[in-house]
Amino acid sequence: MARTPAKPISLALQGGGAHGAFTWGVLDAILDDGRLDPRAITATSAGAMNAVAFAQGRYEGGIEGARAALERFWKAVSRAGAPFRPLIRPTQGFTWFPWLDALARLTSPYDVNPYDINPLREILSDQIDFDAVHACRETQLFITATGVEDGRARVFQGREVTRDAVLASACLPFLSQAVKIDQRPYWDGGFTGNPTLWPLFYADTPADLVIVHINPLERPGTPKTPEDIMNRVHEITFNASLLAELRAIAFVKDLIRNDLLKDPKKARLRDMLVHSIKADDEMRDYPAASKYNTEWHFLIELRDLGRKAAFNWLNNCADQIGQTSTIDLNTDFLMAEAAE
Repeated sequence: MARTPAKPISLALQGGGAHGAFTWGVLDAILDDGRLDPRAITATSAGAMNAVAFAQGRYEGGIEGARAALERFWKAVSRAGAPFRPLIRPTQGFTWFPWLDALARLTSPYDVNPYDINPLREILSDQIDFDAVHACRETQLFITATGVEDGRARVFQGREVTRDAVLASACLPFLSQAVKIDQRPYWDGGFTGNPTLWPLFYADTPADLVIVHINPLERPGTPKTPEDIMNRVHEITFNASLLAELRAIAFVKDLIRNDLLKDPKKARLRDMLVHSIKADDEMRDYPAASKYNTEWHFLIELRDLGRKAAFNWLNNCADQIGQTSTIDLNTDFLMAEAAE
């Protein structure tokens, strides 16, 4: 019996440091399952790194090549992170991370790291062949960084997706010097798009959009410790741009559903079908410091959580791809607006 062709989808991948290994697991499960075909990926920070590893592997070896490339990339991350692990692990009950995190906000990377040493630069140079990324025609990439001078999202695509573009997408301003591209400085894309969704409305990409979350949207209770407060501030900040775009998508979908658009605008807008693989339950108990934890057993733990979440979603939602959204934007993301 001939196998049913995989349904095309677009993926939106959030950033979140080592927590990006959860997204690795989601990608691995989607490829392993075989019912869906990622034809476009919009991504930020760790999501961008997953995206370029995926594209290179797919070009070089198809679906299995993509799975292998993702595993090689995360193994390289684990090896490169070994010297920094004593700063993350508690020592005799004492944890250095909160103090180092606070210190980073009182210093500048231009002072403490004048030579701009960045382990991610070496990882990308060693692991990613960007010629192969550019040659991958099966999956389009859209990588977001934030312009330091104008505060706007810049989306890199096609041959613009370079090592520096990916580094810019993951550049945390308290830890790394801004990445200059065409003489313009850029910071982490999460400030303006985590990830950016609007490019998929204008490009020739699948109408089914699957958002892969890393940062929990909801976290019960009020954080009390400095680390917990800062962690929640980061989650809210890096989810804000995504929620704003989802609000815009919900508005457009309402216009289309109620036939309130007239030509030629009506012909320019697509009714995207939106899906979501959330990480709230899986990632809620991991502290902020774990975003810097690159121990291999921890990355594998996150990968397996991502695989489990993806398979649960696939079993419940894969058959509806191409037919309908599997989330309600108002009730699932915009509860305040829905209640008014």
